Amino acid sequence: MTVMGAHLQAYLDYVRFEKRLSERTYTLYHDDLLILQRMLNTMFVLDAEAESFDVLGVQPMHIRRLVAILNSQGRNGSGIARMLSSWRGFYKWAGQHKLVGSNPVQDIRAPKTAKPLPKALSVDDAVQLASFNNLHADPALEARDVAMVELLYGSGLRLSELLGLDVQASQGARGWVDMRAGEAQVLGKGGKWRSVPVGAKAAAALQAWLAIRLQWVKPAKASKAQSEPTTHSACDQSTLQAAVFVNQRGQRLSPQHVRVCLRKRAELAGTPTAVHPHMLRHSFASHVLQSSGDLRGVQELLGHANISTTQVYTRLDFQHLALIYDQAHPKAKKNS
Repeated sequence: MTVMGAHLQAYLDYVRFEKRLSERTYTLYHDDLLILQRMLNTMFVLDAEAESFDVLGVQPMHIRRLVAILNSQGRNGSGIARMLSSWRGFYKWAGQHKLVGSNPVQDIRAPKTAKPLPKALSVDDAVQLASFNNLHADPALEARDVAMVELLYGSGLRLSELLGLDVQASQGARGWVDMRAGEAQVLGKGGKWRSVPVGAKAAAALQAWLAIRLQWVKPAKASKAQSEPTTHSACDQSTLQAAVFVNQRGQRLSPQHVRVCLRKRAELAGTPTAVHPHMLRHSFASHVLQSSGDLRGVQELLGHANISTTQVYTRLDFQHLALIYDQAHPKAKKNS
């Protein structure tokens, strides 16, 4: 059993009683520092008479060795980074109390953890979901949900962008669809506006929903200051409430409502995996990139500030090609 050293315990008392950190944070600090003491004892105590390694004698080379061991044991980068943060905090405290001359953890960084690939549907599964028609559902609900799926997959919208759409352009709108131009104007991350194409199927689905939507939205008095509608249906849009996607009470949908609806819809459509709104955005990006190979174009469509964010879809594209190879090339077959 590893005994916590006096200096480590003094630091833990400090973060618990003086900094008043939460019980959970205190427990994480305690466990991380116990690991530090245990690993130092295991790796660097050479004198049989010594009970433990002096944590105040740690050098950067010791920390680097410990990080390498943790990495080889399968610890992920984020877990090692958190551990280093706990250790760094201890040595910062020790430096403030003149117990060490420098912080041995100061310039040590955790190994980078590969970012997980975004989950995307296959082209067949995405098309199957977008084409699904629930004949047993309420016609209004079905029209609304079809329009949502078409815009999420067909235009690559974020969920917040979808729910921010209004039936008309106005000064306070966070987005709207211009049917004549065949595009949507959306307010994305960082307060940046962008235009995204709205395909023929998405436009048709949206028009069908907007006509039925009138059943749920109570007329509101037109405001003189309101902008002219860019319009979407034959009705007078200036007399309607703002949100495109509403519930049966005429209220703008919540993100959770859309997530639940989409998950249930995917199950009914026979989609072989759980589907969430952002998966349709990933699918949009992956499928456009597979067809066009235009990374810059996909970046613009998604509204990514940095091309590096979009490059993750090239890895998805490679996985797609690798799967085709595994299925088609004779030398890839197990019995070849």
